[in-house]
Amino acid sequence: MADTPLVNVNTASAEGLDAIPGLEGHGFDIVRYRGERGRFTDLRQLDEVPGLTGKADDGRASLTVGD
Repeated sequence: MADTPLVNVNTASAEGLDAIPGLEGHGFDIVRYRGERGRFTDLRQLDEVPGLTGKADDGRASLTVGD
Protein backbone atom coordinates (compact mmCIF):
# COMPACT_ATOMS: atom_id res chain seq x y z
CA MET A 1 0.00 0.00 0.00
CA ALA A 2 2.98 2.31 0.52
CA ASP A 3 3.47 2.65 -3.25
CA THR A 4 -0.15 3.58 -3.87
CA PRO A 5 -0.92 7.31 -3.67
CA LEU A 6 -3.69 8.32 -1.29
CA VAL A 7 -6.98 9.51 -2.75
CA ASN A 8 -8.04 12.93 -1.47
CA VAL A 9 -11.77 12.82 -0.67
CA ASN A 10 -11.92 16.61 -1.15
CA THR A 11 -10.68 16.58 -4.74
CA ALA A 12 -11.40 13.11 -6.13
CA SER A 13 -14.06 12.52 -8.73
CA ALA A 14 -17.04 10.29 -8.05
CA GLU A 15 -15.44 7.64 -10.27
CA GLY A 16 -12.17 7.84 -8.37
CA LEU A 17 -13.97 7.42 -5.06
CA ASP A 18 -15.99 4.48 -6.40
CA ALA A 19 -12.69 2.68 -7.04
CA ILE A 20 -11.86 2.62 -3.30
CA PRO A 21 -12.86 -0.56 -1.39
CA GLY A 22 -15.91 0.14 0.72
CA LEU A 23 -16.90 3.23 -1.25
CA GLU A 24 -18.12 1.48 -4.39
CA GLY A 25 -21.35 3.09 -5.55
CA HIS A 26 -21.05 5.99 -3.09
CA GLY A 27 -18.73 8.31 -5.02
CA PHE A 28 -21.58 10.49 -6.26
CA ASP A 29 -22.98 10.79 -2.73
CA ILE A 30 -19.59 11.83 -1.33
CA VAL A 31 -19.08 14.46 -4.05
CA ARG A 32 -22.60 15.81 -3.50
CA TYR A 33 -22.12 15.88 0.28
CA ARG A 34 -18.87 17.87 0.07
CA GLY A 35 -20.53 20.25 -2.41
CA GLU A 36 -23.36 20.90 0.03
CA ARG A 37 -21.40 20.89 3.31
CA GLY A 38 -17.86 21.86 2.32
CA ARG A 39 -14.52 20.12 2.62
CA PHE A 40 -13.95 17.07 4.77
CA THR A 41 -11.55 17.82 7.63
CA ASP A 42 -11.46 14.27 9.02
CA LEU A 43 -12.09 10.88 7.42
CA ARG A 44 -14.58 10.07 10.18
CA GLN A 45 -16.92 12.56 8.49
CA LEU A 46 -17.52 9.97 5.77
CA ASP A 47 -19.89 8.33 8.26
CA GLU A 48 -22.09 11.43 7.91
CA VAL A 49 -22.66 10.78 4.21
CA PRO A 50 -26.12 9.18 3.86
CA GLY A 51 -25.83 5.44 3.31
CA LEU A 52 -22.11 5.28 4.10
CA THR A 53 -22.04 4.86 7.89
CA GLY A 54 -19.42 2.22 8.73
CA LYS A 55 -18.87 1.22 5.09
CA ALA A 56 -15.75 3.31 4.50
CA ASP A 57 -13.67 1.59 7.17
CA ASP A 58 -11.97 -0.79 4.71
CA GLY A 59 -10.89 2.02 2.40
CA ARG A 60 -9.66 4.59 4.90
CA ALA A 61 -6.04 3.48 4.53
CA SER A 62 -6.29 4.62 0.89
CA LEU A 63 -7.82 8.00 1.69
CA THR A 64 -6.76 11.43 2.89
CA VAL A 65 -8.45 14.79 3.45
CA GLY A 66 -5.30 16.58 2.27
CA ASP A 67 -3.59 19.46 4.02
